[in-house]
Amino acid sequence: MLLLYNLGVRFYFILIFIASFFNKKAKLWINGRKNTDYQQFSKSAWFHFASLGEFEQGLPVLAAYRAKYPYTKTIITFFSPSGFEIRKNTTYADAVYYLPLDTAANARKFIDAIDPSIAVFTKYEYWYHFFSELHEREIPLYIISGIFRPNQIFFKWYGSLHRKMLSFVTRFFVQDDNSKHLLQNLGISYVSVSGDTRFDRVWTNAQNPKSFPAIAEFTRGKKTFVAGSTWPEDAQLLTKLVADHPDWKFIFAPHEIKEEQITRLIDQLPPNSTVRHSQLTTDYSPQTLIIDNIGMLSSLYQYGQIAYIGGGFGVGIHNTLEAAAFGLPVIFGPNYDKFKEAKDLIVLEAGFSVSNENDLKKIFDFLAEDKSRYQSISKKIKEYVKEHTGATEMIMEYLSASK
Repeated sequence: MLLLYNLGVRFYFILIFIASFFNKKAKLWINGRKNTDYQQFSKSAWFHFASLGEFEQGLPVLAAYRAKYPYTKTIITFFSPSGFEIRKNTTYADAVYYLPLDTAANARKFIDAIDPSIAVFTKYEYWYHFFSELHEREIPLYIISGIFRPNQIFFKWYGSLHRKMLSFVTRFFVQDDNSKHLLQNLGISYVSVSGDTRFDRVWTNAQNPKSFPAIAEFTRGKKTFVAGSTWPEDAQLLTKLVADHPDWKFIFAPHEIKEEQITRLIDQLPPNSTVRHSQLTTDYSPQTLIIDNIGMLSSLYQYGQIAYIGGGFGVGIHNTLEAAAFGLPVIFGPNYDKFKEAKDLIVLEAGFSVSNENDLKKIFDFLAEDKSRYQSISKKIKEYVKEHTGATEMIMEYLSASK
């Protein structure tokens, strides 16, 4: 099985290398791993994140660890360019790298260089050689905000190698009881149900969000619908809603801010109704605002009444909790099955899945037409987020006791 894994890793590299000739993200992935000169550290703390979303998810623990142990050097790695390119200059780390390709030689070289005394991986990403090397050197490895489902490879008859990876982990901090039970069924007892650190992150952000005066003026006196992390499929669904509700303001924050996608979005919206954030001046009359930069979304929801979260017509929805922390009911597409919080919000009748324009219209009308009902939902959704905070404190108590 290890031979097949090694062949798979190399085949993946070849595919990315071929794609790099015509795909910018793939090119960044390849170039970011070329001839990296790793700094030499001694007894550092290593935090790994798959991408930007996992960085935001694990940030509460990273920040708490760095505050508690300010003299310990912190190393961050990312698998994806969407994480590395945006957070490569973060003040929460002494060095930020792309995670090298998972080979035995790369694992030895990298771990030799950063010399970690602890390794923390957020949610997922299981790499055999890195995990094995940490295990052999008796370096504690923790998974935080982990979540497991029966259909994952760990629980299949052919998943023996991946089950072995799980055995290299010192302790799992998982989001729910179901994840704990699945691991226990494999004979893994070193599991704590801590919850999801994203709740800590979004709740803290909602208590003290960044202020955007121009957007406050743009939305002043108008109910506002915030569409976050949207893809073209989401935008196509929302277009008619914009046209049907000229009394509402709409803010779109596309997941990707490529010029061709923004131009396409503007063309889909009612004529002369839209302004880009980069061109927003003192004229706040347009109905729709398109955010054409990165880094604002988590605080944008403070200006809204209803949120739509993109990705549900693709691989899966993006972060619903950022909006929920501000008390906004959230709407999303049909692909949400992997996201526990989305299921929870649906049960609370504060989250709503839609598959077409008719579904969207019904939910929008349901939320917009009854003020008292809306206020009840808003209160309920904020209480849900607040009640689920505390994962960071629990994880830090364990890490501190184990140090």
